[in-house]
Amino acid sequence: MSVRVYVFDLDDTLYEEIQFVQSGFRAVAEFLYSSFAIDPERSYKKMLQLLEKEGRGAVFNGVLKEHNLLTSKNLKKCISVYRGHTPDIKLSNEAEMVLDRLKGKPVYIVTDGNKIVQYNKIRALKLDQRVKKCFITYRYGRIHSKPSPYCFQKIAFAEKAAYEEIVYVGDNPNKDFVGIKPLGIKTIQINQGAFFRSILPEEFQADFQVDNLLQIFEVMENWENKN
Repeated sequence: MSVRVYVFDLDDTLYEEIQFVQSGFRAVAEFLYSSFAIDPERSYKKMLQLLEKEGRGAVFNGVLKEHNLLTSKNLKKCISVYRGHTPDIKLSNEAEMVLDRLKGKPVYIVTDGNKIVQYNKIRALKLDQRVKKCFITYRYGRIHSKPSPYCFQKIAFAEKAAYEEIVYVGDNPNKDFVGIKPLGIKTIQINQGAFFRSILPEEFQADFQVDNLLQIFEVMENWENKN
């Protein structure tokens, strides 16, 4: 069957997630400046260093500890600022071109993550104006986050589409494809972000991999020619 419903992941698929992380760190740096007169450029650079050395979970603890400000209240406030800020992010050039090419067709987003964070990203990228619907899986309970096929089933029902008429493009083989491949949904992995080099069993792997988002059209054309 030909593809007629197009579904995309968000982070590291349509834009680079590091943009959001850096934007959030900037917001927290401004909070630390306004609250404690800590130089924002210094704290921002410290957060980037901690991210690289220790991972995202240690960043705010580390920067607060450096200034003897590590309390539960201050940590919660940093997390709240990070999650609630209006992000300075933009779609990749390839994503812009793909969405332009698919204008007028049923295009959806399915994304995991904190409901407020993901909603703010969608608004900042103006995706709510460019796609039919954005499914933030956590709105339906974390049990329905990927690899659950729940949101994809809702899309198929809304479009009256066979699963074989749906394609999903994502970056994370740990969870993006394994739950929907058994349904017959077509899958494409974009080789970017932190997870695409993961070595996993075949059931976790997408049907095809691409290095550039625009290459999905070539993949779908090949599928069409095989029918």
